[in-house]
Amino acid sequence: MNIGKNISNIKGPKFKIRINHYLLSTIIIGLTALVCIPLQKMQGYHVVSYIFLFIVSILATFVGIGPVFLAAALSALVWNFFFIPPHYTFHIEKAEDILTFGLFFIIALLSGIFTTRVRRQEYFAREREVRTNALFQLTKELSKASGIDEVISVAIKEIQEHFDVKNLEFYLQDGNNVLSNVGKINAEPITSEETKIAEWVFNHAQKAGANTANFNSIPVTFYPLPGTRIVPGIAVARHEQSFNDDKKVFWETYLTLISNALEREFLDELAQKVKFFDESDRLYKTLFNSISHELRIPVATIMGASDTLINASHPGNVQSELFTEILTASLRLNRLIENLLNMSRLESGRISVRLDWYDINDLFHKVSEELANELKPFSFKIIVPEYMPLVKIDFGLMEQVLYNLLVNSIQHTPALFEIILQSDYKNGELIIQVSDKGPGLPDELLPRIFKKFTRAKSSKTGGLGLGLSIAKGFVEAHKGTIIAENKKEGGAVFTIIIPSENPGIENLQL
Repeated sequence: MNIGKNISNIKGPKFKIRINHYLLSTIIIGLTALVCIPLQKMQGYHVVSYIFLFIVSILATFVGIGPVFLAAALSALVWNFFFIPPHYTFHIEKAEDILTFGLFFIIALLSGIFTTRVRRQEYFAREREVRTNALFQLTKELSKASGIDEVISVAIKEIQEHFDVKNLEFYLQDGNNVLSNVGKINAEPITSEETKIAEWVFNHAQKAGANTANFNSIPVTFYPLPGTRIVPGIAVARHEQSFNDDKKVFWETYLTLISNALEREFLDELAQKVKFFDESDRLYKTLFNSISHELRIPVATIMGASDTLINASHPGNVQSELFTEILTASLRLNRLIENLLNMSRLESGRISVRLDWYDINDLFHKVSEELANELKPFSFKIIVPEYMPLVKIDFGLMEQVLYNLLVNSIQHTPALFEIILQSDYKNGELIIQVSDKGPGLPDELLPRIFKKFTRAKSSKTGGLGLGLSIAKGFVEAHKGTIIAENKKEGGAVFTIIIPSENPGIENLQL
């Protein structure tokens, strides 16, 4: 049902006096008199009075109180002049006819008035129903709207349907109490003078402009959008005609519902910002504390070993051990810096994958050589099938991926336990697995294992919690996937699946 059209089709409670209604009443009473002339000779003038009463009642359903009063008066005079003996005179001989004439006029008039009142009540009932439905429709549409733009779009659409608004603009605050235009209907930008009025309306939460007590010399009206906690903005409208009291209440209710929806969106955005800032603050503190701890250890090692070497002479084997400590600490420091730089590259989107054909054995041995000292306490195995073909990857990125996965296994697997690095090739996909027989991954950690700064609460080892997140980013840069699982027999397994072309001779570029 088109509620807007129904409202426009209902005549208002203030019935406008139109000359054609008076003319219509006169013509209908005249025609009725002509039709009833044959009854004049039959002495049926009482029957004629009933006919006139019926006609007056019918007229009352179409015209206002003025034309009804005219019809009642004309019908009484016509009935007296043409039908009450003596005919063609306003003189009435019989007392009962005088009483009948008076009663006829009163009854005709009351009949018209009561019918008009019934019509008026019907109008009010229909109008209340239509407006209730309109408010329900607006509430439903606003409840489904998500975001300020959708709320404004719904507001403009509904206002166009239900109000004769020639121009309409919405101005909302942008967080600094500065009003910005967010939606309009056939409106031009407001002038500098009107901008000052708009700011006054926003700051004082009072309407101004045409048909108000404030700044009423301008042709548009400024309405504040009242919220329960904040004022989201204002509406600027140019009406076709001023609202009556009922329509004014309807309009203000509309603006209140729109304002509440806007306030809801503003508060949602504010809550999101607060959540974002809280999360940023938490991440900053986590990163700061982790970096402080991780930097302190290798730096202290390097400083201590260097000071020992400088301030005293030591046998060759002691010097060798000190140099090894310096190198290990330097590598740890370099790993930390590399992880931070790689995370920065991932978040900025500056990762570029340079694919080429490589032997997976070269990749595995390069990573295992870099971690040779760290892998000594474990039973480390590399498994590569004999049929393993060349694969198309970015060697440097995948080296970093495997490095981080092996470091993760080293940090969380007890000494002497098994760590396995293996590969396979199936259906055009490279499959790499890093598995161990340690305690496995905590169940509560599995859903967020690849998120930044994720570390097990029971972990006693260092690290920023960036290694697995970086590994996931580098694998996805290859358009691949990485999965973390716990094995049934115990331990964790990380599976990498990367699409790789069939290494046929036609795909190899020498």
